[in-house]
Parts: sequence; structure tokens; C-alpha cells
Amino acid sequence: MTAEQLKELENRLWKTADDLRANSKLTSSEYSFPVLGLIFLRHAYNRFVKAKVEIEKTLPVHPVRGVRPINKEDFLTAKAIFLPEKAQWTYLANLPESEDLGECINDAMRSIENEYEVLSGVLPKEYSLFEKDLMQRLVRVFNDESLNDVTGDVFGRIYEYFLNKFAMSGAQEGGEFFTPPSLVNTIVKIIEPNHGIVADVAVGSAGMFVQTAHFIEEEEGADATNQVTFYGQEKADTNTKLAKMNMAVHGLEGSILQGNTFYEDKHDLLGKCDFIMANPPFNVDGIDKSKDSVKKDPRLPFGLPKNDNGNYLWMQYFYSLLNEKGRAGFVMASSASDAGHSEKDIRQKLVETGAVDVMVSIGTKFFYTRSLPCTLWFYDREKENDAQRADTTLMLDLRDVYRKVSSSLHDFTDEQLNNIQALVGLYRGSDKYFVRALKNYAQNANKELNKAQASAQLLLESYNNAILPYVEKLAPKELVTVFDKELQADDLKTITKLAKNKTEFEVAFESCSKNKTLDKTQTTELKKAKKDFNATIKALNHFCKEAGKDNDLRKNKDWKTNVLEVVKTLETEFEVFSNAIDQIVYFNRESHWLLDRFPEGVYKDNAGLNKVVNREEIAQNDYSLTAGRYVGVAPQIDDDYDYEARMAEIKIELQSLNEEAVTLAEQIQSNLNELGL
Repeated sequence: MTAEQLKELENRLWKTADDLRANSKLTSSEYSFPVLGLIFLRHAYNRFVKAKVEIEKTLPVHPVRGVRPINKEDFLTAKAIFLPEKAQWTYLANLPESEDLGECINDAMRSIENEYEVLSGVLPKEYSLFEKDLMQRLVRVFNDESLNDVTGDVFGRIYEYFLNKFAMSGAQEGGEFFTPPSLVNTIVKIIEPNHGIVADVAVGSAGMFVQTAHFIEEEEGADATNQVTFYGQEKADTNTKLAKMNMAVHGLEGSILQGNTFYEDKHDLLGKCDFIMANPPFNVDGIDKSKDSVKKDPRLPFGLPKNDNGNYLWMQYFYSLLNEKGRAGFVMASSASDAGHSEKDIRQKLVETGAVDVMVSIGTKFFYTRSLPCTLWFYDREKENDAQRADTTLMLDLRDVYRKVSSSLHDFTDEQLNNIQALVGLYRGSDKYFVRALKNYAQNANKELNKAQASAQLLLESYNNAILPYVEKLAPKELVTVFDKELQADDLKTITKLAKNKTEFEVAFESCSKNKTLDKTQTTELKKAKKDFNATIKALNHFCKEAGKDNDLRKNKDWKTNVLEVVKTLETEFEVFSNAIDQIVYFNRESHWLLDRFPEGVYKDNAGLNKVVNREEIAQNDYSLTAGRYVGVAPQIDDDYDYEARMAEIKIELQSLNEEAVTLAEQIQSNLNELGL
């Protein structure tokens, strides 16, 4: 399944499921966990069927007893869940309407838990609360034929997509169980968790573990279960269940235990972790510091902060759980980077260890249920024993780096994430990710260039071989005159150049060498080709409309086939051409983002973005770890301002404001109706 097909499937499944919820009496929080349970059940069945086929091929045959019956252990070997008959999806989906479907699904979940201790008490069993019609329609949503043959990874992505959507809708206070993918990906790309013990002691729904698995698969082509061991701890019972289910859906193994991290280390991980990742709850009050488990906690090597706030407890946990070569990446409230008094003393001690590796400032609107900015902290304890590295920290201010998804939500594009990874790689002395990013942009731009050229050639060939001859042959002379006026020769010059000789564009992308990108003149010419193509289509449509007034032409089969149908095809082709040009310009812009800042392919400071500072400089700034305090302000260059991208953002903002205005107007009208006005 392609990325586009998966996106379409995710959108379709979510829209249908969300529409059902909107027409029910259930809140998002009541609805979310059972729906995620159905995705788990559907996925478990797909894995069960595929594993069963493979197992049956290898079952031993006894000369008397025949083929050995299949058993639960066979499925364990095949990394699949054994499903009793009445827990199998087809059994549930095909139940007669007279059956209580909700209770049958509850029984199915219980039977799976009885087979697997690790899932005991984890799976949702609230389906009898659903109205019968809602339950039947919801099962039909996930009985979609397109899900019959998809892989486990697809179900994992769908599960993540639904988690994301439920977080955005406010189910279970999204920030408590779901870290936005952009922040998870940033953490994973910077700490590169690819071996040993990976832990998250504020595990939420285990998104950090899932993304670690994706990272290992993409970077090393390996199975995460063979590379790392996952340990998670979570305070909330529901979140613990979400995490275990999420791990199962992704085919991952790990130990996730329920417990309050402020008072206990369930896995006894002190000094053992190769990687720590977390998005702990910010600014937690009410921690009982009088408990011996807190006062004598070996995870607090720099002491207890005096104020009633958990931030500087988390920071010490993450440091002390790492082994001598371990790395940590975690999300923290921006205010913590400059906190004073006892927290400043702890921060000073952390800085003096030399382990503080990278500090990243993130702008507002990255979380679904709050709009506050945040900071990503990164430790690298291997630095502590290298005098030169111990004295350096990368300050990275990404508050102006984001994609505007809507007026209330921002994220990072894949390319922005790759650029962040490349920048940090250069800071660490490696150009691996820098070179790879440029190579990928070049390849992607070249692929789009081929699409654009093919579309341009189709336009010219259709114009010269189909449209033009039939206009001259069949159209009345006065219409031919109109045609000549409408289709100006200048409109086709740029397109002809692109179609027949793309060399000057292609040369910019034929290799990943550092000075091969389009200059402003070339990108302007590509954009002009897009406008000219559009102008040509509009002119052809206008001409066809005028020609349609001629009765003889309307009846002429050659005219319909060789002009009208061809113009329709070109209208569709323009969309391909337009998108290709946009993508070329986009990938070229991302290449320039890296090359303008690191023209030699080696690290250097850039005002307003990044700066490497030493411990003395941090001390002079009162041990502040706020990146903006060090990187300065970027120079403003109006010539490079991307007005098209900004206009696209304004369009999104306007659309969102219009939607809010409609909702507000409906609410006002409803209130007036209730008042009898």
C-alpha cells in the first residue's frame, strides 16, 4: 500500500468512525479506547490468518496420526496472537443481528486476555455500553475490504493516526497520553536509539517506542525487537493499557508497568539505560517530598528542588537512569530552562557534568490541547569523559521553523525533520545526514521534473498534432482568428523550452554535490511555465466555449474527439504539471535551507538559528539553557521571502477563521432560540 493510499484509507476510516461518534451520546474519551480496541482486534486477526497459513506449511506429519494440530505455541513463534474462534474478526463481523454484538466483543477481548497474561486487564471491554446500531456500524467501518491484506505496519500507522485524532479532539486530555509525532520524531532523530535498553518512564501511549522501531527499520533495515529492549512506566491505568495495546498492534515487545515515577522505579533502571525518551507532565505540583522514597532517592544526585514543581525531578531521573554512554531526549516546559533559586543550582550542576548536549526551543501550537512553547533537552553522558565535547552545547532555536497545519496547530514536515537531523549531525562532526538529505531532495526534484516534462510534452504534442490541425481544418475562419488571438505564441515558449530541453533544470539535480541547486532565475522560469500552462488551458477552454456556439462543430465527431476530449485530458494533466512544479520548487527550497547555512558541508553558527556555546558562556548567562538567549536574531532578507508559501498559510488561517465564524454564528442562533428570541 502506497503512502497516498494509506493516507486516503486513514482519512476515510476516521471520518466514518468520527461521524458515528458525533451522532451518538458518547464523548470522545468514552469512544476512543473501544475504537482503538477494534483496530487492535482487526489487526490481530490479520496477523493470525497470515501466520496460520505459514504455520500449516511447516507442521510435522506423523505416519499414523497425520498432521500435528496447530497450537498456541506455533503462533508465538510466528509473532502472532492466537485467537479463539469467537475472538476472530470474521466470526464477529458476521454475527446475526439478533446477537448482542457488544457483549460478544467483550467476550472476545476476555478470551484473548485469558490466553496472554501480558494483556490481562488491558483490552477494552465496554462495548455493551454502545447502542446496538452504533456497534454494528462501527464494526462495518473496520470490516473494510481494503484492510483484508494489509500488513501489520499499516495497522500500526492507522492506530497512531487514530491516537493522534483522538488527542486533537480532546479525548483524555491529549497531552497526557500522546506526544505529537513531530516532537517524537525530533527526539528520535537526535538521540538515534538503535541498541540496548530504551526507556520511557512517562510512557503515555508508547509513541516514543513505536517511533524508535520505525527509526531502526528505516535506518538499519532491522527488526527493533532484535536491537533494543523497551521498558516503560506510566502512572495512569488507561494510558498503561493504551501503551500495551499500541505495542501489540506494532508487533513490539516490552515491559510496561503502572507506577508513579515520583515515588518508584519499577524496573530498577538506575545507570542501566542506553536511551531515555519522555514527555513528562509539565509543572506537576503536590509531590510528597517528605517520603523517604523521595528524600533518599538515588535518582536525584543533585538534590531536591525547594519549590513544589516536578520538572527538576524529571531532569535528574533522566540523567541518573542513563549508563556512562547513554543519551536522553525529553520535552520540558520552556520556563524550566531559566528557572531560578534551587532549580538554577540543579541546572548548574547538570551543565557542569558536561552531559547537556543539545537544547532545542520549539514554538507554540505543537500540542493539541495547549498552545504554549516547549523545549527539548538532550543529554549525552559519553561527552562527560571527553574534555572538548564536554565543554560544548548546541543551542538550536526552531521557533521560526514549522509548517502551519491550521490556525491552531503547527508541526514539522519530513524535510524539516531531516534538516534538523542534518544540522545536529554536522555539530557532532558527521555529514552523513547532510549529504543524504541533499541527495534525497535532488532525487525527488528530478522525479518531479520528469513528470513536469512529460506533462509539458503532452500539452505541446496535443496542441500541435490534435488541436491545432483540427481548428484550422474544421473551424470557421472567424473562429480560427479568435484562436490565434487567444493562444499567444509567448504562452508556450517556456513550456516548449521545458519540454524539449530540460537540461538547465536537470543539471541542478543530477547529483548530490553541494553546489547543484536551482538559482532564483530557474525557479522563476519554472513558476512561469506553470502560469503559462494554466493560461493555455484557460485559453483553450474559452475558445472551445466560443466554438461550441457553432452548430456544425457541435455535431462533428472529429471535433469532439480531437479537440474537446483532448482539452479535457489537458485540464487533468495541468494538475499533475502544477503539482510537479510546486514539488520541484519545494525540494529546491529545502536544499537551499541547508546549503545557505552550511555551504561547505561542515558545521557553523547561524544567527537566529544555531550556536555552539561553552560552559563559561552558559555561566555568564546565569546558567540559562534557553537557545534564543544565545543564537541572536537572524538577518531579514526580503528577497528570499516565500510569498507563495505565506499566502498558502494565510489561506489556511482564513479557512479556519471562516469555520470558527460559522460555528459561532450557529451557537449564537441556538442560544437565541433557547431564549425564545
